[in-house]
Amino acid sequence: MTRPPRWLIEVVETLALTLLTFFVIQTFVAQPYQVRQTSMERTLEPDQYVLVDKLTPRFDPFKRGDIVVLHPPEGVEDETGTPFIKRIIGLPGETVRVGEDGIVYVDGKALDESGYTYRDDAGVNEPTTIDSDQSEWTLGPDEVFVMGDHREASADSRSFGPIKLESIVGRAFLRYWPAATFGIISRPAYQPPQE
Repeated sequence: MTRPPRWLIEVVETLALTLLTFFVIQTFVAQPYQVRQTSMERTLEPDQYVLVDKLTPRFDPFKRGDIVVLHPPEGVEDETGTPFIKRIIGLPGETVRVGEDGIVYVDGKALDESGYTYRDDAGVNEPTTIDSDQSEWTLGPDEVFVMGDHREASADSRSFGPIKLESIVGRAFLRYWPAATFGIISRPAYQPPQE
């Protein structure tokens, strides 16, 4: 039996190494994600693509304002099983309350979200409403509270409660498509919450 030509062996080795590298990067380092919901308008629009960092959250904890891709709780996911993309509002151990005025309070202090929540065509911020009878949540040591920037179009922790850190795929850090929207996704610089 004749051995395959050397060039064929090299092609197969190169393809195998490429696939292995791709698998390792997508599993442990970074993964592309297509925005499909309207819950993050105007920060992220449907059909934009972002790169999700899966590596640094292992040693750099999530922070308020991070945009994360997550697996929704059981019973909340849609028929396609598409992960959600939301913004972290409350951190482990904090108490989050959504007031009747639509303002979000963290540990009793109002959170200034005017820089990223959805604005209508006239530039007016949309009020935050509550999707359930509950308006206050105390987070466990392994939980965060997430909300969409377009509050009226978002199924989030207001309806399904805090989420476990283990359900987060990673932190969205780069918008790369369409090319005109290319850029780093920055975390808001929060002022200390106001009483």
